Amino acid sequence: MLYELTDTSKAESLFEGWEETLIYSCLQKVMGKIFVTDIQCPKSAMAYVGCFAFYAGVPDKELVIDKPEGFVIMVPKDKAWEACIEECFPDAKKITRYAIKKDTGFDKDKLRSMAAGLPGGYELKEIDEKIYDMCLSDPVTRDFVSSFESKEKYLKFGRGMVIFKSGRIVAGASSYTRYNEGIEIEVDTAEEERKKGLATAVCAALILRCLDEGLYPSWDAHNMNSVRLAEKLGYEFDHEYTAYEVSREYRTH
Repeated sequence: MLYELTDTSKAESLFEGWEETLIYSCLQKVMGKIFVTDIQCPKSAMAYVGCFAFYAGVPDKELVIDKPEGFVIMVPKDKAWEACIEECFPDAKKITRYAIKKDTGFDKDKLRSMAAGLPGGYELKEIDEKIYDMCLSDPVTRDFVSSFESKEKYLKFGRGMVIFKSGRIVAGASSYTRYNEGIEIEVDTAEEERKKGLATAVCAALILRCLDEGLYPSWDAHNMNSVRLAEKLGYEFDHEYTAYEVSREYRTH
């Protein structure tokens, strides 16, 4: 049986050395949850926020099989957890993701120039109460705000910028998650509006917004296009890691 760990300090040692801000969000109890099978002295744990589940400690099939409902990206800490996930969900899609260094020193002047580089007919705006509702109504922009429990929580802890064209959001960068020291960036652009520099401009604007508040704008890449955009903005690539996309609802064991 899975239990939500209310005293998240009991799981800190299991995730020690794992530089992943989504895990920080769960351990710091800003958002997300830590699940265990032994609430008193956990030897294994799952940190879950958004659609991501991070597994650490001694591999435990129960933590994997009793996954949250719906689509989940499972991230194993080591090879033993990889084997556990593959055994529980043999049809899971194995993917490679790309970790970006967490100590970037940004060139603010360069970012300001990027943020000012919008083509004519496009307008940059910060996500407010009204734009939050607009984001939720469109699959392209939903992930900008959907990881937060409520509009109130997003407006308090989230940070985000979007680009409008003809009254429609066509690109944006926002906090997929929040932890005490910063945010994890989510970025997307409507397919027909790509390759126009919109992602560069909106990400630069969000990074500057974070830096003005003393928040770190963390970046993790789903593909090499995301890595290249990150490097353009001043980030440095760190390493590849394995993850699994799982959507099946029935148990295999």
